Amino acid sequence: MRLLNHSPHLPITVAALALLALTPLAASARPAPPFTVKTLDGKLVLLNFWATWCGPCRASMPHLSEMQKRYEKQGLTVIGLSVDESGPQGVKKFASQLGVNFTLAMANDDVLDAYGPIRSIPTTFFINRKGDIVRRVVGYIDGETMEDYVKEILE
Repeated sequence: MRLLNHSPHLPITVAALALLALTPLAASARPAPPFTVKTLDGKLVLLNFWATWCGPCRASMPHLSEMQKRYEKQGLTVIGLSVDESGPQGVKKFASQLGVNFTLAMANDDVLDAYGPIRSIPTTFFINRKGDIVRRVVGYIDGETMEDYVKEILE
């Protein structure tokens, strides 16, 4: 399944949605077949590639949580894609300790290729309602600057 927010630039596959739960698949599980639909209202997306071992990534987590809380009603969805090789259990534990309130998933090669190259983390994408990447930022973003960038995609 692909959710397209009025644009083919922001595909979210069922496989990616399954990863959002950060739970291991059962041995009998199989990938869901792909299909495409358009949502009735476009989503704003703040997509952040990060890792538990990355200091600037950890420092960004409270800002990302605040953006999710503050702008969710205006349609913002914050998604953190972890590049940790240790797997989802360590990411879950880390997120629980930090009180992360936004969606987390494990990045895979397909999404890294689609948004890449991702050579440094954190790397954050600000995506408007049309599905267009408005801004790509490599490195730490302070809370005030992050909010300014979110306001850009709200327009």
